[in-house]
Amino acid sequence: MALVAISSSPVSSMSCDLPASLDLRKQETLRVLHQMETISPPSCLKHRTDFKFPQEQLDGRQFPEAQAASVLHEMLQQIFSLFHTERSSAAWNTTLLDRLLTGLHQQLEDLNTCLDEQTGEEESALGTVGPTLAVKRYFRRIRLYLTEKKYSDCAWEIVRVDIMRSFSSSANLQGRLGMKDGDLGSP
Repeated sequence: MALVAISSSPVSSMSCDLPASLDLRKQETLRVLHQMETISPPSCLKHRTDFKFPQEQLDGRQFPEAQAASVLHEMLQQIFSLFHTERSSAAWNTTLLDRLLTGLHQQLEDLNTCLDEQTGEEESALGTVGPTLAVKRYFRRIRLYLTEKKYSDCAWEIVRVDIMRSFSSSANLQGRLGMKDGDLGSP
């Protein structure tokens, strides 16, 4: 179901030229996150917590298309930073972790191209302060949780599942970046 949400909200027709492969990279990111499961999530239910993903702020309708790219970039950067740590390397299969980080890096590069094309749009930066700050707070709560749980396997599993959910939930934000005629989510 998560893959359907991402695939129905392509980013390829943004005001800049994003490669069509960006949607495939997002789908691959979700597949890799799913494959990274090391512990059955139900066995970690007692460790579950609400990291308060800011879905309402990121629904994509509250700011223009150009600002959505900045917020999505922040989210991808935070995911990359979270999984690009020594503690993360100890918790996950290194082959899958490398695939995840490579995919996230490629998506960040694609979005960097667009953000570079949009530089000078002062109001774009101002409009994303609230949503960007909400994303940073969400990831700060995740990092605090991992620290409190001493980076246990269950803690990482809870985080992995929440990252998958938040990444899938960002479909509205990604959809805000534009739709092409003929896309699954087009009216």
